[in-house]
Amino acid sequence: MAEIERIPVHEARQDVQSGRALLICAYTDEEKCGQMMLEGAMNMAELERRLPSLRKDQELVFYCG
Repeated sequence: MAEIERIPVHEARQDVQSGRALLICAYTDEEKCGQMMLEGAMNMAELERRLPSLRKDQELVFYCG
């Protein structure tokens, strides 16, 4: 399993904007996720749907408020 690393907000933003990373709202509660959704982010349900088509080395940036 890959190591989980905390990264600064500016680094996460650069990685997502450049397409190197996907931004994911870590809340499993759909209502709470909807309230905390950042532009360009996906929820956990969307991540689960897309998981089979993602590269094994795809960077994922999870956030919660």
